[in-house]
Amino acid sequence: MKVSDTNYTLVIVAEDGTQYDVSDFAEDLGWEENEKELATTMSFSVGTENEQLGEIIKIGCLAAVLTNGVERVRATINKSKSKTSGSKVTNQLTAYDDLFPLQKSEDHLYFAAGQTTQAILTQIFSEWGIPLGTYSGANVTHEKLVYRSGTLADNILDILDDAVKKGGPKSIIRATEGVIEVIQRGANETIYQFAEDSAISAEQEISITDLVTRVKVIGKETTEGRPAVEAVLNGLTQFGIRQKIYARENDANATEAQTAAQKILDEKGNVSKKQSIQAPDCPEIRKGDVVYVNIGAMDGYYFATGVRHDAASGTITIDLEERVEETVQEQKTEEKKEYKTGDIVNFHGGTHYVSSYAEAKGYSARAGQAKITMDPTCKNNGGAHPWHLIHTDATSNVYGWVDTGTFD
Repeated sequence: MKVSDTNYTLVIVAEDGTQYDVSDFAEDLGWEENEKELATTMSFSVGTENEQLGEIIKIGCLAAVLTNGVERVRATINKSKSKTSGSKVTNQLTAYDDLFPLQKSEDHLYFAAGQTTQAILTQIFSEWGIPLGTYSGANVTHEKLVYRSGTLADNILDILDDAVKKGGPKSIIRATEGVIEVIQRGANETIYQFAEDSAISAEQEISITDLVTRVKVIGKETTEGRPAVEAVLNGLTQFGIRQKIYARENDANATEAQTAAQKILDEKGNVSKKQSIQAPDCPEIRKGDVVYVNIGAMDGYYFATGVRHDAASGTITIDLEERVEETVQEQKTEEKKEYKTGDIVNFHGGTHYVSSYAEAKGYSARAGQAKITMDPTCKNNGGAHPWHLIHTDATSNVYGWVDTGTFD
């Protein structure tokens, strides 16, 4: 694809719903998907000399970038910053897609053992009113998951990481045309190739600056007030001792604490290798896609861990991670059991809702035996929480609508 063949269009949806093509007035247009962030960020600037633009482009308005008529990103304007340079005054605007609220929100999450990755993520998105479309990512069965802190985005990324540890493939969550997708990393059908004659530059950095080589697990204090060392996990100690302390929480057992400590080594115990390329823009490339690179020391397939599109210069910058053959355990699946009204089931615990519709209010319910009193085939079923359960004894208090995958 030639840069000259790419036509960038910036559309603003005003407060009254009218769509305006402001491409001729926009400068510094670009959008990016960064590693360890769910939301796509869009930025652009407009001059203030056109008063009508000020009435159209406001905080809370929707903005969309299209290339050759195909939508690439849709985001809501969150920030406006005025900049004066000489006699010229411009407004610099920043917008984020529908996943941004998850990066700025916190919640207390509890998921009983036995729920699948898809069921857990579907429940989170449903409770936050975020429409979920394609789901082709990891879908394994989890142990009990409890989150008392951190943003929802961090919790979601941790759930996906837990799925990988249980044998599932690495997955990407992204918004496309207002709908969320959970897809397997590297699932793109078209693989773009970058060689020395088609790239602008390439960078590679190898570092142990932030390396952690040892994690010490500290338990409860002894009667003398001295912290008890429960475990010491070593990593790449040939580079010296760079130690982190993990303090075991009161409600965590020793095995859970060591698992958490091992996670620190998994995340921070490797030699860091940062690689990136800059090339003529390919608007189709997104974070999670696989590309082929043959530039200098880089020769092979790589995952795009971060992508930045610059419409002004017609370039793309891709952060890369070398693709290695991953040993993904076969996800064990049992023959799917069909449930119907009247069946007695084992509710895993979690949330039951006042109705089957997505906007229904939910409350916590204990695990236990329950009876299906209505199923997805019942009249006026909203589909978001399609099963109605009533507990059969005092073990559980479930009495409402629940999600698929929350019982067996």
